[in-house]
Amino acid sequence: MNKFIVLFGLLFVSLPDHVFSQFTLVLIEISNPITVNRKEEVVAIRWDDILTKYPALDTANFKIVNILTKKEVPWQLEFKGDKNIQNLLIQLDIAANSSEKFGIQKGKSTPITSKTYGRYVPERKDDFAWENDKIAHRMYGKGLEQSPKEMAYGMDVWVKRTDKLILNERYERGEYHIDHGDGMDYYHVGYTLGSGDIAPYVHDSVYYSKNYRRWKILDNGPLRTTFILDYDDWNVDGMKVRVAKRISIDAGSQLSRVEAQFSIPEKSALPVVIGIAKREEPGVMLLDEQQGLMAYWEPQFGVDGITGVGSVLMTPAIKIKTTNGQILMQTIAKNDNPIIYYTGAAWNKANEITSSKSWFDYIQSFRTRLLNPVRVVLE
Repeated sequence: MNKFIVLFGLLFVSLPDHVFSQFTLVLIEISNPITVNRKEEVVAIRWDDILTKYPALDTANFKIVNILTKKEVPWQLEFKGDKNIQNLLIQLDIAANSSEKFGIQKGKSTPITSKTYGRYVPERKDDFAWENDKIAHRMYGKGLEQSPKEMAYGMDVWVKRTDKLILNERYERGEYHIDHGDGMDYYHVGYTLGSGDIAPYVHDSVYYSKNYRRWKILDNGPLRTTFILDYDDWNVDGMKVRVAKRISIDAGSQLSRVEAQFSIPEKSALPVVIGIAKREEPGVMLLDEQQGLMAYWEPQFGVDGITGVGSVLMTPAIKIKTTNGQILMQTIAKNDNPIIYYTGAAWNKANEITSSKSWFDYIQSFRTRLLNPVRVVLE
């Protein structure tokens, strides 16, 4: 009897975890094919692929567990504004040239603390603001146009040094320009594209639209927040132009994804630029047309610190140029063919990215990860 127990135990230990785990419904293997560590990355897995493996999966009664560590992994069901689930999102760390296995198991998931959030802010002149556990942004709405002294065009940055969501608290306090220990708003946008907004660029001039007019939230956390900002038509050198911007932010990322879809006359091509506000004092820049990236480490702004701003363009960049007030990366928009890019910021006082080198390394590594996504296999 004792020999039988020992033999059975040895066989049991030698089996893979997913074989003897009675709760595992679907096994997910995620591989990192590059020599770059991926930290806090949000991975999307097609929901239809999961249902193919387990059609009876109960969305109200499952959790995701790392097979090796047995720890639960944060997840989100992504709808993209549809009534049906589109993707399962999970957040994880994967070392360079390695893989991890995760199991979808029956059982109640541990409540997930939301790490992303966005909302329309009618009480502050129609702002639309969004954030994650690293950084926060806002776009200006119609209400700001009634205040000429405050009027601004581009994307604003609210720096953070906390992983907590702070937008509502800051708006409630109304003291954006004071650091209460979690960060502040000291970034100046003015008549620029700010921290990576996009606009037509014709005859060496940026053609700004009015501020956004309509908004729609597609998903709102805990790992990814996605929304659409829609703009009215405006005249660009005699051409009627319209744009809708689909913006999303993932937990753990310094950059937001922007999908800008321009509507212009059929068969037309429209030069557009992504812009970063440039300060009068000397800063440090990384400009790479071939890779379609630009990064800017701003000059010190007194006791408030230093902001790094950067953008990564997924369509070919034509050129990058600097003006007195902006750094501009140019590409071409075609009718209903979206321009996709990533843009965002970092703050040295958050004590994660504290130098121009670390910011430039982050931007370049971000591009490398975009071009070499993880590989997902369902078993």
